[in-house]
Amino acid sequence: MFDDGCMMKHTSTERNLQRVSAALLTLILFTASTLPLAAEELTRTDFVLGTVCTIRLLEGGTQATLQEAFSRLQAIEQRMSANRDGTEIAAVNEQAGKKPVKVSHDTFSVISKALEYAKLSGGAFDPSVGPLVKLWNIGSGNEKVPARSAITAALNLIDWRKVELDPQAKTVLLKQPGMRLDLGAIAKGYAADEVALILEKHKVKAAVVDLGGNVLVFGAKKDKSPWRVGVQDPESSRGEYLGIVTGTQMTVVTSGVYERYFLENGVRYHHILSTATGFPVENGLLSVTIIARSSIDADALSTSLFALGIEKGMELLRQFPGVHAIFIDEAHKVYLSPGAGKVFTLTNKKYTLSEK
Repeated sequence: MFDDGCMMKHTSTERNLQRVSAALLTLILFTASTLPLAAEELTRTDFVLGTVCTIRLLEGGTQATLQEAFSRLQAIEQRMSANRDGTEIAAVNEQAGKKPVKVSHDTFSVISKALEYAKLSGGAFDPSVGPLVKLWNIGSGNEKVPARSAITAALNLIDWRKVELDPQAKTVLLKQPGMRLDLGAIAKGYAADEVALILEKHKVKAAVVDLGGNVLVFGAKKDKSPWRVGVQDPESSRGEYLGIVTGTQMTVVTSGVYERYFLENGVRYHHILSTATGFPVENGLLSVTIIARSSIDADALSTSLFALGIEKGMELLRQFPGVHAIFIDEAHKVYLSPGAGKVFTLTNKKYTLSEK
């Protein structure tokens, strides 16, 4: 199961810009959002990691801080993209079934974390899902429903247990020819955490990092009021939210069926693919939102829990104290993990809180 959102080809930049602007995963809510930026506030928006990324420095930091942050994002993309030539992931995929490939600390760390989640989720989350992602090609403009024989062939290449890591040599080996890694469901989370380290280094007091909907609110606002992050209504394409997450420094990450999809013969196919069936996950969910301190964990968990469904997803989440989840299903019911009600308020009357 993989959300390959952060590594789209640059040839589809315009299409991605339109999709992101039409349906952001989350919204940052400011009390005075209609007022002009204060003189000390700095904002930069760029297309990187295959999506529209915005960093807003509310207090502290300089243009040099923004430049360092975006350079870091570009470096991560240049190492981990599965859809660009010359990246470390491309090299690992090219050598599948042949030999190990030495990678950077960045790439090794993200693959290691992805494999941890593959084990925890029983393979529902699997970084070796690359053959299936490439086959469906959702988000490229050339997507179509593959032949079942092609899906079966791709599924035979997916097995996280055949990804061999050497921690000493920092090498990665895909044991079977034709295997492909895709880190799209976890790389943006890692990138957000790395930006947070840069903000901390530069003594930034308050900032908002939005990597195409992977939102991280950093530090504390000058007026000491809590951060408020709106959770996207998964059935709205206008950036409307269904509820608000309130709290201190945190990250809010959503995986949903509305992020990228296509229609064929009247059927809607979203981009969150099942490693069991080879087709988009069908379990009645529209979206899963994770609230946590670590963005890499939130990124991986949002996809893992979506793939697992409500019951198994809640069970997995018990291993992560302090992390909250919001499940939205097709019946417009909202399911909250234990403790999530303390930070999330439902505001959209179209949805109801489940008593389960």
